[in-house]
Amino acid sequence: MNQSRLGSLIEALFNVAIGLGISLIANALVYPQYGFRPSFGQSLGISLIYTAISIGRQYLLRRFFNSRLHAAAAGLARRVA
Repeated sequence: MNQSRLGSLIEALFNVAIGLGISLIANALVYPQYGFRPSFGQSLGISLIYTAISIGRQYLLRRFFNSRLHAAAAGLARRVA
């Protein structure tokens, strides 16, 4: 069964929303270790940029692999039939 485009987007959004929370916590812990002390707003801005990139990446990869698996399954079904 194929996942719909909307289903792929919803999955990506939930996954990345959780990642955003983890990113904010990680920023607060990691950046000071390297001498960078961003404000919460700066940390949020950095996290949101990477979050947007992550949503696009995950959605495109999901759709790519979904279509590849569908094509592979169709090809296998033709060979078996």
